[in-house]
Amino acid sequence: MIKIIYLPLFGAILEGAGVILQKRVLRNHKINSQNYLVYGFLAIVLVMLPFSFFFWEISPEAKSLTNIIIFLSIVIISIIANILIIYSLKKENITEIEPIRLMQPLFTILLAFILSFFFVIYSDEGSVLILLLGLIASLSLVFAHIKKHHLSFNKYAIAAIISSFLFSIELVISKFILSYYNSFTFYFLRCLLIFVVSWIIFHPKLSSIENKPKIMIFIGGIIWTIYRIIMYYGYATVGIVFTTMLFILAPIFIYLFAWMFLNEKIEWRQIISSVVIIICVVIAIIVEI
Repeated sequence: MIKIIYLPLFGAILEGAGVILQKRVLRNHKINSQNYLVYGFLAIVLVMLPFSFFFWEISPEAKSLTNIIIFLSIVIISIIANILIIYSLKKENITEIEPIRLMQPLFTILLAFILSFFFVIYSDEGSVLILLLGLIASLSLVFAHIKKHHLSFNKYAIAAIISSFLFSIELVISKFILSYYNSFTFYFLRCLLIFVVSWIIFHPKLSSIENKPKIMIFIGGIIWTIYRIIMYYGYATVGIVFTTMLFILAPIFIYLFAWMFLNEKIEWRQIISSVVIIICVVIAIIVEI
């Protein structure tokens, strides 16, 4: 159990590093949302490709029509969600978009809890205590960071809200088919299909991106690969709600890294929110142990 706890905590640090690196790349005016989407997923595919021959694992059930449709739905939802969040991060500061992105853990926990009443596969997500802790942690993030001007909901804010909800749907429905793959194979196929589909739709030119952003995108590919594999592993072993609880720590690292590397200001409300999150996570870990 200790190993399972440490992995999502490490994943939360990776998410923080990945978001900051993503923002630094998107600051380049020559890189638009479509370019970043295509080459971001190309980087992930290139990182994973050499290892796919060693970690490939798919059950025969994954090839059924129903499960193929679910998988394709995940890909389509992910493409739309990624375009929207990249578009938002391109135009807005992390401190302005992050409060809206923090809606995703809340959406994920609520969706998983609701589905626990209808599907046996989600029966382990029905812990009321964990749900309440997740809600407290998520709401502390949302209300601690939202300011009056965030409620104006400009087009970037709306894009981020829709993106957060779509990412939650993608993550929750992934559990329907996760047992038919190992985490590595599932993420590799997901990213490969996203890259192929987005390349066909946007077909950007790699020559338009300078060498430094290319390197940063590739490093980002490594970070997001490890991050997602840890997330899927957590979903498959300890459940969506508990894994999401641990990943809620990610915004703490995002704000810390934003202060260190992007010179963005951290407010006292964010510090208080971080304390609330840590308390919720500690209680959740004690309960699960």
